[in-house]
Amino acid sequence: MITTFLQAHPEVSVLAVNDGSTDETLQLLQQLNEILPAQFNFLNLEKNAGKAEAVRQGMLKATTTSEAGYIGFWDADLSTPLEELIWFTNFSGGTLHHDIIMGSRIARLGSRIDRKNLRHYLGRVFATATSMILDLKVYDTQCGAKLFKREWVEQLFSAPFKSAWFFDVELLARYIQQQGHEKTYERVLEVPLNRWIEVKGTKLKTTDFLKVPFELLKIKRHYRL
Repeated sequence: MITTFLQAHPEVSVLAVNDGSTDETLQLLQQLNEILPAQFNFLNLEKNAGKAEAVRQGMLKATTTSEAGYIGFWDADLSTPLEELIWFTNFSGGTLHHDIIMGSRIARLGSRIDRKNLRHYLGRVFATATSMILDLKVYDTQCGAKLFKREWVEQLFSAPFKSAWFFDVELLARYIQQQGHEKTYERVLEVPLNRWIEVKGTKLKTTDFLKVPFELLKIKRHYRL
């Protein structure tokens, strides 16, 4: 799947992060690197660092392995297909110019957003709480498909995240802190995905939503929003 996409889009490169896995993930990444050395690379973390830290280190590493104008992160389970990268560009009129582009799981005619009802409703509660905390009308902060203009990567990812659970929200908080709300509305774009399929085996539990108010308040206080 990854090799097929990369071969069809030579302008795209992938850096995968192996977050201390003990299975055969590292061997698979090595094989992919051998097949497409110019387009596929990987970062191996010997100890599990958690998703937030793995994403942070991967983004910073990508700035040293690629000269792309945009660098982003994608969930490894590919619940958001890689083809949505091309849709991001098309949605933006063929030319990317926003500082941050975020995938948004909006169920609508012509799209396929497969998500359990409970997760959807909990997600809407979370989105409402996030909008209130950030004072920002945002529909979906937690979709694992985001692009960042290259010059913003170091600014937004240089420091470790305060919240390991909701680092996506924290990224927006960091941007707001530097640019203000008006610029955020102008320079951050939510793109409605054409396809998103919930993958079985996700580690996120419904009970984890109990952490939401505490984590969001932590972010609000730290960034003085």
